[in-house]
Amino acid sequence: MPIDIDTFERETEFEGERTQAERVFSFLVSNDDKAFRRGEIADSTGIEPNAVSAVLSRLKERNLVRHKPPYWAAGDSDRIRSATDLSRSLDSLNEQLGTEEMDAWREAGTDERHPGERGTDGE
Repeated sequence: MPIDIDTFERETEFEGERTQAERVFSFLVSNDDKAFRRGEIADSTGIEPNAVSAVLSRLKERNLVRHKPPYWAAGDSDRIRSATDLSRSLDSLNEQLGTEEMDAWREAGTDERHPGERGTDGE
């Protein structure tokens, strides 16, 4: 099954259906009683250390991991639960209704400006 170009550009490896972010996140959550250095996470997940850095930065932006240099740990349990619940809901909807096709969304888009972006003269 093809993937969209944004996913292709973002990910550096494709192993099974789990993304690098899922692998790193899963590792930290399953070891939530410890904090790890980037290299330890890389060794444990089999992901290249620079890719682990990028993944950890994205997870930190989403408040899913904590960072006290040089250590990384799973984030707040309520935030993790919320993100996990959302992911499961989306997976369930994709199973029931099918996945979204980004190309179809792009083709369905319009060249007209959004009403909120139009000037007061009705352009």
